[in-house]
Amino acid sequence: MSSIVADHVLSWMIAVPFLGIAVLVFVRDREWIRRTALAATLLDFGLSLMLWAGFDVGNQGMQFVERMPWMPTFNIQYAVGVDGISLPLVVLTTLLCPLCVLCSWRSINTRVKAFMMLILLVEGAMIVVFTALDVFLFFMLWEVTMIPMYFLIILWGGPNRIAAGIKFILYSLTGSLLLLVAILGLYLEGGRTFDVLALAGHTYSSQAQFWIFLAFFLAFAIKMPMLPFHTWLPDAHSEAPTAGSVVLAGVLLKMGGYGFLRFCLPVFPEASAQFAPFILWLSVAAILYGGYMALAQSDLKKLVAYSSISHMGFVTLGIFVFNHQGIQGAVLQMFNHGVTTGALFLAVGQLYDRTHSRSVHDYGGLHATMPRFVVLLCLFSVASFGLPGTCNFIGEFLVLVGTSSESFVKVLLAMGGIVLAAAYMLWMLQRVAFGRSRTAFAARLPDLNWRETATMIPLVVMVFWIGLYPGPFLDVMDASVSHLVEHVTGTLGLEVSQRSPGP
Repeated sequence: MSSIVADHVLSWMIAVPFLGIAVLVFVRDREWIRRTALAATLLDFGLSLMLWAGFDVGNQGMQFVERMPWMPTFNIQYAVGVDGISLPLVVLTTLLCPLCVLCSWRSINTRVKAFMMLILLVEGAMIVVFTALDVFLFFMLWEVTMIPMYFLIILWGGPNRIAAGIKFILYSLTGSLLLLVAILGLYLEGGRTFDVLALAGHTYSSQAQFWIFLAFFLAFAIKMPMLPFHTWLPDAHSEAPTAGSVVLAGVLLKMGGYGFLRFCLPVFPEASAQFAPFILWLSVAAILYGGYMALAQSDLKKLVAYSSISHMGFVTLGIFVFNHQGIQGAVLQMFNHGVTTGALFLAVGQLYDRTHSRSVHDYGGLHATMPRFVVLLCLFSVASFGLPGTCNFIGEFLVLVGTSSESFVKVLLAMGGIVLAAAYMLWMLQRVAFGRSRTAFAARLPDLNWRETATMIPLVVMVFWIGLYPGPFLDVMDASVSHLVEHVTGTLGLEVSQRSPGP
């Protein structure tokens, strides 16, 4: 049995959430519904650790590959595999989903079975998105991720959940339509195959590269979301339940960045270089805009949501400088952002469960009544703006080092975004955790219980592990990132890698 699991570990990882949904159909007791969902997500996390342990860090290609004919008439396969770029995102997905179940243990009391089924559905779909080696399979599960998120928002969200859900679905459908157009163009221009690896090895005309890249870019930019396609994100975050915000910020946003790395750069290197100057300035603008908007927020969830826009700017900045440090920093920053921002949304949810308020002005003095909570909130807040010794520092440092070969001006502006992040996070901490309690209920809030503390501990471990010893994470992605950079710069005649720094 163990050899069967080892040989087909990716298929088992995909199957476990769907098997969990099938089991939940027959479970009626709410406590057992929660336990079943937790068991399924923990089993998937265990399988992802097996995947990590068996991964060959020296192999630049796809590993754990499984292929099976699905629709031979159209050359469509069930094909999955991981490399050093997709593996960290798979592990991130399986790490956050058990925490989503735990944080919803008491806060979700209506339609519990449906809620847990949706969490498992989005987990299974995201794993397929990050491992698919067939573009048709990628698109199908890309679409599936949209459905559970929509229902999580409109059924368990806040007072304006309907408007936020509709806005989310309209933006998502627009991106999906563009993605479908791009995939059809890729199929027709790439030899009528949906195989990701074969498409990356095909040569495309400049005109085809331009238009197909543009469609891919817009689809992935909406999902990330990049400036100016970001307006759905603050509304969706502010109305979604805690688990929905964690999944959305922790994993779903990374689908856009992963799309750039899996499709735009390897398949369309010339178009990527053509659009890169525009995208780099757009990334810098997003870093600064997200920081300034976060400074103006009094709603805790919107503050963290705008910080996500700023952090995603670092990801696209690192990707489109086309060098090893930049791309490696971007991949690591996607993982780091999932850890720190997921933790901040968990912390906001823990406060909201006690007070049903997200306003900064309703708190104050929590260090006296909730010391454990304040310690964790301080840790994740300083990690979010990249304090040395925490995970975000490593990712942002690598991105800035990579960007320095492109433009010192962009590095200085991006560093301004880090200063803004420190300003809004410390401003939030000062008003929420310190000083005097501004309301009567803030003065008598209970501290975190054992379940809430256990939910945060894995993320604390990741913050310090990556911040103090990032070697294992960088080693995993090193060979795949090197291969991607060599492919892009080789196609462009090494012009990108040898370009001197400039404004």
